[in-house]
Amino acid sequence: MLDRETELLLSKLREVEEALEQRLEAKRVEFNYRVEQGKVVFETEIRERHKRFKTGLLTFLRQSKLSRLITSPVIYSLILPFLMLDLSIILYQAVCFPIWGIKSVPRSDYIVIDRHKLAYLNLVEKLNCVYCGYANGLAALVTEVASRTEQYWCPIKHARRIKNAHARYGRFVDYGDAEGFRARLAELRDELSRS
Repeated sequence: MLDRETELLLSKLREVEEALEQRLEAKRVEFNYRVEQGKVVFETEIRERHKRFKTGLLTFLRQSKLSRLITSPVIYSLILPFLMLDLSIILYQAVCFPIWGIKSVPRSDYIVIDRHKLAYLNLVEKLNCVYCGYANGLAALVTEVASRTEQYWCPIKHARRIKNAHARYGRFVDYGDAEGFRARLAELRDELSRS
């Protein structure tokens, strides 16, 4: 069982997340789009207005700094390691999670590729957006898979503060709380079959 102060902080975090979702909805209204069956839909008039802000490919390349152009191959060279990581995570979940009774992490909740449909982006910008959406979504997916694994095997907070702790971390047992670890391990594992 979590202590009262931790429960309160987690409750405040959920309130902030809800406020952020409301803010996102307000932005949807402001920029005239809606999401229907997972797809973003702009009004025709808005799409036409967006097209006026598109920079042509040749103009874009001419205006790009040389340093940005020559680093592109380095950036895109990571696509093979990312694909290998992606396949490894798929295999890892398929083999380990059913055995441990952990629900698999839906890729579509983390890897979101939709910015390439914006009419004000040229081909290179769209390609960059696909790459970044995939790479950052994959990183978030890996974090979630690792956090579920950590919750199953070692749900103990670290002795020192860590940056950007995953969402499950706040529910972990305090460092040095041997009794709490033994008392809560089964409960924390059971949560994974429901989440």
